[in-house]
Amino acid sequence: MDNRDEVRDFLRSRRARITPQQAGLPDYGGHRRVPGLRREEVAMLAGVSVDYYVRLERGNLAGASDSVLESVATVLRLDDAERRHLRDLARAAGPGSGRPRRRPGARTVGLSVQVMLDAMSEAPAVVRDDRLDIVACNALARALYAPLFDDPGHRPNHARFAFLDPRAREYWVDWERAADDTVGVLRSAAGRDPFDGDLTALVGELSTRSEEFRTRWAAHHVHLHTGGTKRIQHPVAGRLELMYDSMTIAAAPGLTMLVYTAAPGSGTADALRVLASWAATQPVDATTPRRV
Repeated sequence: MDNRDEVRDFLRSRRARITPQQAGLPDYGGHRRVPGLRREEVAMLAGVSVDYYVRLERGNLAGASDSVLESVATVLRLDDAERRHLRDLARAAGPGSGRPRRRPGARTVGLSVQVMLDAMSEAPAVVRDDRLDIVACNALARALYAPLFDDPGHRPNHARFAFLDPRAREYWVDWERAADDTVGVLRSAAGRDPFDGDLTALVGELSTRSEEFRTRWAAHHVHLHTGGTKRIQHPVAGRLELMYDSMTIAAAPGLTMLVYTAAPGSGTADALRVLASWAATQPVDATTPRRV
C-alpha cells in the first residue's frame, strides 16, 4: 500500500464530507464543482498556505508538524480514530519510508500470556494481531469462535470470516456494523505499517473476492477497537450479547488481547455456561487451549 496514495485519498474523502456551513463559512450559493470544502478553504481555516496544504493532500506528509496535523484534523472534524490514523500516516511518511514491503514472521504469545488466557475459565479471551488473525485463545473463546476455526488452510481470521464465509451474516447479528469495524481496524493497521506484506496480501485477497469489502475499503473508514458490545448468534449457545474490552500486550507489540464478559445474571451469562459445557464435550484437538 502506497503511503502517498493513502494520504491523498484519506484527506480528500474527509474534506468532501464537510460542508462550508459546518466549517462556519458563509454560503454564497451557486454551484460548487467539488463536494465539501475546497482545498483553499481548508488551508485558510487550518492557518497554512494553499500551496502547503495542496502538498499535504498530494500525499507529502513528511515533515508536517504535530500542530499542523492537529489544525488540519480540527478543520476536517476528524474523530479520535481518524486523528490517530493521520498521525500514523505522517510517521510512515518520515525517514526510511522507502523501505520495501516485508512479511513478518508468524506472531505468537509467550507462555505466561497463554497461562493467563487459560486462567480466564469463565470469560472468552483471545489475542489477535493487526491483521485480525487469532494467534492465541482460551478454551471458551475457541468455542465462541468455533466457525472461524473451520478452515484448516488459514489461521483463524476475523476479516476473512466476515467477508468470505456466508455463515458470518447470521453469526454476527449486526453484520453491517461488524463489517464496517473490521475494515476500519485493517485500515488503521495499514496506516501504522504500510509495509506489512501479509496485511497487503490479505487486503488484496479480500478486495478480489468480496465487493462488500472492496466498497468499504475505498471509503477509508478507520476504527479503534477498544471496547463495546458484540451480539452473536452462536450455533450452539444461541443469542449472546457480550461486553468486550481490549488491551495491548507490552511484551508483544502489535498484539491485542480481547476479553468478553456478560452481565451477571443475564441470559448471556447462562448461555456462556452452556457454551463451556459444550466445549468440554468436544474432541481434545478442537478445544484444547493453545497458541494457534
